This record gives sequence, structure tokens and C-alpha cells, in this order.
Amino acid sequence: KLLILITKLTKKYLFNKKHSLKTSRYMSGPHILEGWNGDIPVAAVGDVVVNPSWNAAEEPAQHQPRHPSGITPILHNVVATVNLDCQIDLKTVALKARNAEYNPKRFAATIMRLQEPKTTALIFHSGKMVCTGAKSEALARVATRKFAKILQKLGFPTQFKEFQVQNMTGCCDLGFPIRLEGLAFAHSQFCQYEPEIFPGLNFRMLSPKVVLLIFVSGKIVLTGAKDFGQLYQAFENIYPVLCNFKKVVVEKSIPTSENEEEG
Repeated sequence: KLLILITKLTKKYLFNKKHSLKTSRYMSGPHILEGWNGDIPVAAVGDVVVNPSWNAAEEPAQHQPRHPSGITPILHNVVATVNLDCQIDLKTVALKARNAEYNPKRFAATIMRLQEPKTTALIFHSGKMVCTGAKSEALARVATRKFAKILQKLGFPTQFKEFQVQNMTGCCDLGFPIRLEGLAFAHSQFCQYEPEIFPGLNFRMLSPKVVLLIFVSGKIVLTGAKDFGQLYQAFENIYPVLCNFKKVVVEKSIPTSENEEEG
């Protein structure tokens, strides 16, 4: 009976110890991260664990105008900057936060990543931060606030100031091929086209100040816009121009000989 009792107590002790090791990762240590005061709850520093009921895919889509052709540029990347208004010890951030790396020999900033929303931040010693990879301005703002909160939980008196979108990149497909040679010749003051080096045509629009990469297949990449309105305006300006250089594909019929016709 004593041996059975000792065995039961040992199993119970081992079970409790194993359970405590699983939960201690999020309940203690330097990686603990408290709530967001009702904004965006996060579980652990560097982890991208958020409230299970919150899903970035369910974010309300921003109001986007609809072009008469039915084609609208789709955002693929938003680059935003923010001033944290304090100096950051980059080595401390890399040691204490998860999903963070710092190699001063390669780049003078700590690189930190999130999974939801899927973004990457470049954190500089001066307190400046660059966030890339967001699919909209709203998600970029959410991501930068999460990065700032992570640094705050590491002991840095971070603030959230001067949030600004620096660049938006979008793309679309016209659905028809384009004569790039004719476009480059007719608008040489705006175009740069060297097919031996790069297959796309570089079109620099002056108003709005947006750069377009135009490919012969009809696909377009738009970059340099500060907001979606500029991106849409650039597409609206370039669409009638590209329609004038639509490539007409003529199907060639293979002639048959008279002998084959008789056969």
C-alpha cells in the first residue's frame, strides 16, 4: 500500500510539473505581455498571438473606386513609418523579443516580424521604425502599434507619433497585350524601355507622381503612391493611353497544298 501511494504521488507531481512548464512560457519570464487596454490583445512578446476572435482578413475593406473597365488596382504592399520618440537598445530587443534579429555588421537596425498581420519592421536606435508588408493602411497602422507595444513591454518608453504612409504598391491586369516599343517611342519623355536588361517598361508619371512597370502581357505594377487615391488616379490616366497601344494578335492559317486538298 505504501508503494502504491508513493507511485501515485510521484505521477501526480510529474504531471503538475509538466503542466506548469507548458503554461510558464506565457505566464512568466521576460516574454510576458499584458493586454492592450481593449485595443488589440497580445499574448507574448515577439509572438504574434492575438485575440482568437480577431482576424485581419475580416478587416473592413477600404472604399475603393471602381473603374468603368471593371479593373481596379489591388494593393500588395504598404510601407509606413512612425516615430517612437525614444532611443532603442537594439541588442536588448533582439535578445528579449521573439521573431527579432540584429546583425550590426549587415544592417544598423533590428528586424522584427509579425504573423498577423504579416508584416516586417525595421527598428532603428533613434526610435524611427519602418513597417512593410501590410495589405492596407489600416493594417499598417495596426502592425506599427503592435510593434510599439512590444517595445514598451520590454521597458522602452515608446510613443506613437508621426505615423505616415511612405509608399503603396499595387498591381492589375489589363487582359490584353501591349506594344511596348510603340509606347516607348510615342512617350519617350516619360518612358524607359531596355528589353535587353529588363522586360518591363518604366513609365514615370508626373501627376500623380507614380511609377508604373508595364509588361507586354498587360500586367502593370504601380508604386510610389502615398494613398490609394493616387494609385487609382495613375491607373485612370494610363488606361486610355495603353488602349491605344493594344497589340492585335493575328492568327496565321497554315496554307495547304493542292495535293493535300485533293487527298
